[in-house]
Amino acid sequence: MKADVFDNKNKKVEEIDLPDKIFGVKWNPALVHQALLVQLANRRQILAHAKGRGEVRGGGRKPWRQKGTGRARHGSIRSPLWKGGGVTFGPTKEKIFARKLNKKMKRLAIFSVLSKKLKDGNLKILSDFGSGISKTKEMAGFLKNIVDLRTKHLLIPASSNKNPQKAVVNIKNIGAISSHSLNIYDLLRYKNVILEKEAVEEIEKHYL
Repeated sequence: MKADVFDNKNKKVEEIDLPDKIFGVKWNPALVHQALLVQLANRRQILAHAKGRGEVRGGGRKPWRQKGTGRARHGSIRSPLWKGGGVTFGPTKEKIFARKLNKKMKRLAIFSVLSKKLKDGNLKILSDFGSGISKTKEMAGFLKNIVDLRTKHLLIPASSNKNPQKAVVNIKNIGAISSHSLNIYDLLRYKNVILEKEAVEEIEKHYL
């Protein structure tokens, strides 16, 4: 599969062969949706926790004797029936939301998204990401000549080029991840993907 490569002035400079196993995969929405749910579930933080009757303070002594008082029997003032008592069926930190997805399915979902973006014209390959650019202002000027900054773009530079991931932090609608850290969430979050030429080879070596 052939693809055009552009320079920093958005001019076509050459063509490269893309591996069909990564960029020629059939679109699989069910698998992509499953992979997204797994990733979101695994990154979920367990914050809500309601104390049960065994965790709240007090209630060690029986409030009154079992019989003879005319009142209902109770064993603790920290029963869920009492004010200040434990919570029944409340959220607990012991609940596990994590899910599992095998490596083959996860990679196939990533390949499916990359193939879909290439087919829809939302994937672009650059010969160089400006390896000498380390400042946000310079990176914004560099990207302005290539893409429309009003739309969302995800940059995937080569692993040797660390500058883009730092320089785009404060640029609206622009994100960057390593070629070794591809994930469904980021690929779907940004409409367009911009690959560095060297990153294509790294993705092929790392994921195949």
